[in-house]
Amino acid sequence: MLHSLIRDFLKLRLCTTLQVRGKGHLSRPHLRNPSWFLRKERKMRDNLVTAENKSFVQEIVHDVYGQSSVVKGVQSYNQICQTQLVKTGDSEEQLWTPYARRTGVIARKIGQYPLWLKNGEKIRTTLLQVVENHAIKYTPPEEYKPAHRPKVAELNKYGCLLVGAESCDPSILTKEYCNLFNNSGVTPKRHLVRFLISPSAAITPGTPLNANHFRVGDYVDVRGKTVDHGFQGVVKRHGFKGMPASHGVTKTHRRPGNIGGGGEKGRVWPGTKLPGHMGNRWRKAKGLRIWRINNKYNVLWVQGSAIPGSTNGLVYIYDSILPLRRHKTAPPFPTVLNDPEECEDVWFEEVHNFKSETITFKPEEQN
Repeated sequence: MLHSLIRDFLKLRLCTTLQVRGKGHLSRPHLRNPSWFLRKERKMRDNLVTAENKSFVQEIVHDVYGQSSVVKGVQSYNQICQTQLVKTGDSEEQLWTPYARRTGVIARKIGQYPLWLKNGEKIRTTLLQVVENHAIKYTPPEEYKPAHRPKVAELNKYGCLLVGAESCDPSILTKEYCNLFNNSGVTPKRHLVRFLISPSAAITPGTPLNANHFRVGDYVDVRGKTVDHGFQGVVKRHGFKGMPASHGVTKTHRRPGNIGGGGEKGRVWPGTKLPGHMGNRWRKAKGLRIWRINNKYNVLWVQGSAIPGSTNGLVYIYDSILPLRRHKTAPPFPTVLNDPEECEDVWFEEVHNFKSETITFKPEEQN
């Protein structure tokens, strides 16, 4: 009898119920890899490669892709694999429609620069350099199945164009990553980005994309990742004023203050501005005008100084989707296929060009 009571007592377990209300997921940055994402670089290990073997590999790379040189202000290779290159002449100019979606380009944010209009108004612009873009692969709408389905209406009507930027040494990349560029015939790229485009805007792999893909006066949308500031308080994250530094203030100088109300609203309302992770988010600046284009170095002067991203960071440039800032006339569609002889600098008609002559004198006629 005593043994059974002791056995039943040992089976008892003390437990408490902790009620948790309003528990949500933290807003952390997530990395979603696309289907074409492969291991780019090898692990850091000693492969016992001698200096002679390294020089031999570099000779093979130079024979196939040419010597490393600066092309339009970007470190690149002056020759590409001509045996596998798809001719850009295979692409034909298509008929542009107002709702056709062209491809975008990959650019690097290199700084800010002021410009002046002809009426004397000063405007701030951001310089974006298109860094050696090439079309790598096109997937038609019926074959494109994204790993993470984006929030786009009627996704099945758009195809996927893979664009690469910034050529690099293929000897430092893995074999499976370099195989992605076999059909396009271009040097392996350091960055790959996909663009959803209309089937009529498809581009043959190997076609270059330059700054003349856009025109001065056009409006574009620029997408980039904001600067990562880490975990910050409300003063830096949301611009709160804070409390005074003295006069009776005790340990509440940079605190948010009261975050709840009284009565029926005695709780923390959703969307309350509180401390948290600041930056490292994808943001898009829409409706920015292109004031100037430099075709020699593939640089765009874009309106505004608040384009997301840090200096020397990558951004993506699209045609603007704002209803009142769409193309009124046909742009180069699907892109500039032939490289025409254009002037080095193209200025918008409202911008004052300091390089132009302002005062001219006619030579006096001698009697």
